[in-house]
Amino acid sequence: MEIDKVKQRISGFNLPEVLVEVEYNRLKKDKIIKRIWNLDHTVWSDNPEEISNRLGWLHSHRIMSDSLLKIYDFVKQVRDEGYTRVLLLGMGGSSLAPEVFQTVFGFQNGFPDLDVLDSTDPGAVIEKEQINKASKNLFIVSTKSGGTVETTSLMKYFYNITAASAGKQNAGEHFIAITDPGSGLEETARKLSFRKIFLNDPNIGGRYSALSYFGLVPAGLAGINLGLLLQKAENMSFNAQVIDCSTGTENTSAWLGSALGALAKNGQDKITFILSPAIRPFGAWIEQLLAESTGKKGKGLLPVYGETLFEPDVYANDRLFIYFRLTGDTVNDKNINMLIAAGHPVIQLDLDDQYDLGSEFFRWMMATAVAGWSLGINPFDQPNVESSKMLTRKLVSEYQDKGKLPQSSPDLKVDDIEVFSGQSADNLQQVWSNFKMAVKSGDKKGQGRSYIAIQAYLKPNSQNDRALQDLRDIIQTSLRVAVTVGYGPRYLHSTGQLHKGDAGNGLFIQLTAEISGDIPIPDHPGDQRSSISFGMLKNAQALGDRQALTAAGRKVLGFHFHGDIKNSIKRLSDAIEGF
Repeated sequence: MEIDKVKQRISGFNLPEVLVEVEYNRLKKDKIIKRIWNLDHTVWSDNPEEISNRLGWLHSHRIMSDSLLKIYDFVKQVRDEGYTRVLLLGMGGSSLAPEVFQTVFGFQNGFPDLDVLDSTDPGAVIEKEQINKASKNLFIVSTKSGGTVETTSLMKYFYNITAASAGKQNAGEHFIAITDPGSGLEETARKLSFRKIFLNDPNIGGRYSALSYFGLVPAGLAGINLGLLLQKAENMSFNAQVIDCSTGTENTSAWLGSALGALAKNGQDKITFILSPAIRPFGAWIEQLLAESTGKKGKGLLPVYGETLFEPDVYANDRLFIYFRLTGDTVNDKNINMLIAAGHPVIQLDLDDQYDLGSEFFRWMMATAVAGWSLGINPFDQPNVESSKMLTRKLVSEYQDKGKLPQSSPDLKVDDIEVFSGQSADNLQQVWSNFKMAVKSGDKKGQGRSYIAIQAYLKPNSQNDRALQDLRDIIQTSLRVAVTVGYGPRYLHSTGQLHKGDAGNGLFIQLTAEISGDIPIPDHPGDQRSSISFGMLKNAQALGDRQALTAAGRKVLGFHFHGDIKNSIKRLSDAIEGF
């Protein structure tokens, strides 16, 4: 009965049925599903490296069912001791699923209020510090590797804040760690007497970890029904094991992955997510999963999350729309029907309630693994992420030696906006004219259509959100290209791999601003000495990624703001709109 229910929840419109059917039949002929469940690395590569030790997600929901009592006992202890707020410190796969649980399910009466910090912007750090100041706080330090620079920096900062208020001997009681066995964080957590250490299955990659300790411990603390969430995942897992599709019961995860691969090879590689408002944050989790899993070896599926939904003629023929629709929600139906009527390919996924996200976590992990097979890439590695990290480490070292980061002269300065374009220009309109000449229409054989990624090394807040969305809308409607927006350094752990590893169709707009109210990063927890600040780390990450993109042959247009950020972004929007 549950399999039939899963089958009824997915529908396709205007898909190139022959192409999808050919790919799906190829999957069945090559016994891909059976081989995946048998942990056969040759589905993706002859080399087992970063595959054989990355398939634990296939069974994590079942294994975690046996760990629920452990999680619930811990949650009860935290509640009994009067903790009122939980702040998770993490990046990428360690923070995105908890953010979904926080924003989709909201505050549950009688449980701590869960919050997530995944930014090194000093203003964002101070804001979280102020919000949590008057509360009894529990901090979750969450990183698979145990050495993620942003997470360890945040841990050291909040450890020192806590030690100053609660006493160094009591500070560890306010911290827990979620990490892999043997990581540097495990060692640090034991040394500092953290309240609890959850050691995750090391055979689960970060972006595939939603249904492991990384996702479920924060969800449990927030009062979410973990048993129901895992049961939903089990239902989808059961469907995803169907091999003989001649029975009339389709493996929806395998079909979805085949469709993603087939359409991408047909030119529809901009996977555009439209979600019912109540589950909209789920799109950010899929964004990382798809981008980091498929953006490599000159290939990739570009996840487009958060775009304004426009009339059909605004979109080119490089789109596949994925519509997540909660039962009873009709807010997007009219626009979706218009897209379908205009001939755009649409896949609709129907959800009964928020707990159906348990099913979708599993469905999309399996579909992404299948899409990786279809595209001929390994969906579990991230070969281009390290390039940006290496350059950042080099820049940080240079800053610590010389007291400053390398600087280059702007190509243009307009009032309080500096422009770094590598080309001469007299005004912002000319800057934009030069930049948009690099946009590829995708009309030539073998050429994909361009997309534009806005990388905002700014404080994440509602004011900047709105200004960035306005800029995004103007670019999208004027050029008819997909436009994504990501805050730095957060996007480095989400879409950064695709930016440098795909076919090179991306054009990048990097926004930076003067740092005000900077704060130091302690060199060690419990030690006040500091050799770098959060602002300088963020600047090093922005410059390091710009250098990595340029080295990969990508076009990057940089704007540095000295004045009001909202007004500066509006100046850019006006220049583009008036061009």
